[in-house]
Order: sequence, then C-alpha cells, then structure tokens
Amino acid sequence: MKVAIIGGGAAGFFAAVHAKKNHPTADVTIFEKSKKLLAKVKISGGGRCNVTNGCTDIKVLHKAYPRGGKKLKRAFRTFSTPDTMEWFESRGVRLVIQEDNCVFPVSQSSQTIIDCLMMEANILGVEIEDSHGVKTIKRVGEQLELGFGAKHPAKLMDKVIVATGGSPKRSGLEWLEALGHKIADPVPSLFTFNMPDEPIKKLMGIVVEKALVSIQGTKLKGDGPLLITHWGMSGPAILKLSAFGARILSEMNYECKAQVNWVNEVNNELVLSELKQIVATQGNKILANYRPYLLPERLWHFLLEKSDLPLKKRWNELGKKGLNKLVTILTNDVYSVRGKTTFKEEFVTCGGVSLESIDFKTMQSRVCPNLYFAGEVMDIDGITGGYNFQSAWTTGFIAGQLG
Repeated sequence: MKVAIIGGGAAGFFAAVHAKKNHPTADVTIFEKSKKLLAKVKISGGGRCNVTNGCTDIKVLHKAYPRGGKKLKRAFRTFSTPDTMEWFESRGVRLVIQEDNCVFPVSQSSQTIIDCLMMEANILGVEIEDSHGVKTIKRVGEQLELGFGAKHPAKLMDKVIVATGGSPKRSGLEWLEALGHKIADPVPSLFTFNMPDEPIKKLMGIVVEKALVSIQGTKLKGDGPLLITHWGMSGPAILKLSAFGARILSEMNYECKAQVNWVNEVNNELVLSELKQIVATQGNKILANYRPYLLPERLWHFLLEKSDLPLKKRWNELGKKGLNKLVTILTNDVYSVRGKTTFKEEFVTCGGVSLESIDFKTMQSRVCPNLYFAGEVMDIDGITGGYNFQSAWTTGFIAGQLG
C-alpha cells in the first residue's frame, strides 16, 4: 500500500508516523512543498513550542475551539491531551505544565519536539520528499493521482492524508474544492487589535492579569491577561476574542469599539462598594498613591487623567460624581479599533475544508474515498494555549489509522 501525506507540519508528521506504525508494510511518504519541515513547530510559542494544554476534562477542553469543538469532543475520546503528553514523554521528551496550563518541553526549545518527530519518522521508515508541492489530486479508479506540476512526475497512491495547514486565501483550497469538498471561506483568527488613534499605546509593555474585553454591538467577550503594545492591545484576552469573533470582526472590517473592563468585575455595584471602602479606610491618601485592584501604576495614572481626575486629589474629595467616573473607567473603558495585526509566521485561520465533508470517526473524506484530512486545513481552530497543536495531534492520530 502506498500512502502519501501532503504537508510536513505537525499534523502531517503525526499522521505519517501513525500510518506507518499501523501499517508497517506500507510505503508512507511525506510530501512537503518547501524545504523546511515542521516550520510552524519551530517558531511556535516564541521558539519554545506550546505542545498542548494541561486541561484533561474533555467537556472543558472542546470549548477552547471556536470552530470544530463539537466534532473534536468525540475525537478527544480517542486521543486527547494526556495521550499527547504520554506520547512525547515516552520518547524522552520531558514536559512541564505552566500555571496557565500551557505545556512546554522542559528544554524550553521547539527543537526538542522537532527532533522527536523526525527521529520517530526515521525509526519507522517514513520517506520524506521536500520541495514537492502537490498541485492536484485526481481519482484514478480506487487510487489517487498526485500532480506536482512540471517539476516532478505524477504519483499514484492508495491512500492520501491532506495536512497542508491553514490557507489564508480560498484560492489555496480550490484543488480540494474541485474534488467536491465544501469550503468554509478562510479569514484570520488569533490576531491583535490596532489602535492607531489611542494614546494608551504609550503604556506599551504593561500587562493587566485579569481583564475582560467585549466588542460594542456584539456578544463577543474575551477574558484573561491583556497586554498593551506599541500598536494597540494583545494578550490572551484579545486573542481569545479575535478567535471567537473571527468572522464577525472580518465583516466589520476590523473597525469597532472595544470595551475594556480592567478589573474583570461585571457587577458595577461591587466595584462601587470597593471604591467606597477605600474612601472609608484610606480617604486621606491621594489618588495617585493608592491603586484599586492593584492596577499597574502607569495605567492607573493614565485612567485618572482620562477621567479628568487630578492625580493629587484625595480619595475623600471624590464625591459621588468622582466615584461614578472611576467605576465607569474601570469597568467600561472604550477604545477605537482600526485594523489588526497577525503574526505572519504563526497565523491561524478560521475556515478550510468544511467538517460536513469529513467523517470525523476516521477523518476520511465523505466525497472522495481513500482521502483523509488532519490539522488546520479543516475548518477547525482553537484559542491560544496549545489547543491548535492538540487538534493537529488528535486528527493526525485518527487519520493515521487509515480506517
């Protein structure tokens, strides 16, 4: 049996090693269009590779996927986060679970993960052909013919697993659409907010550990750490919001109003009560010197200025109007978003081959027998935190059964 894996990334390698393990006599070949194998693994997590997430509860885990979560819920029963950790650790890769549940190799180097996958492929006898970009797939009886353009002769295969990763443009998926697959238009996911007109950018580098961000006129919300950057806002709260709102924000042309709740408390009465307590116990202190909710000092001063409250004013001089101003700025601080910034190398797309076209028990195409899918080429994507790699390992593992 001849098996082709199209794409030399995380999902492709995982599918390849499991195809070879499950079918030892098969000829398994990875075809990668570039000369770089596992390129996204190399640069992910700032070069450290966030292998998976420490969440082991599938009921919670599947909710980290704006698209594909329901399908993955069943797939995770076959291969989930503990299986990923056991797989790598049993091959000598020691892992560590951080406080935020992100899982990294103890080496803090993505090269450790790359070396592990390359070694496994080598031990099992997986063939690798780089600079082999597949242009077309044609059905020839029960087999599938891979066309490489003028550079290489076409090859007939018995089974093919497509693991080409996300495509930023629909044109990159037309070769799969031509076979009869439905395509969900790709748009960016996991991006940061540009705020060219907002002076808060001068606070770049400040992190607020627990913020809540929403988009005016929508039900979109994202919580977690928020990072102020020289172009606007980033951090898990923003990235989570961008993932769940990928299509809505695309339709808005990335122009909207972001409401920031700096204290992650939606009950304004509780915030007002907290401020009144400060007035009662710390009333003689000046505003600049006593920060509620332990907000970063520079941010607190910025918010006071934005509220037209003098830094040298005392807490007991605020009055009802001053307290209400603070409640508003702490819980509903509004910023204009005009555009996005995506991390080009680490881009994640919302969209791809529609899950309607795939049998998730096997990852086999519903319209083209002997063709399978793994990874982000499908309309699956997760929030930041190791979730996108986990879906690659899970779908690669299942596709590699060639069931």
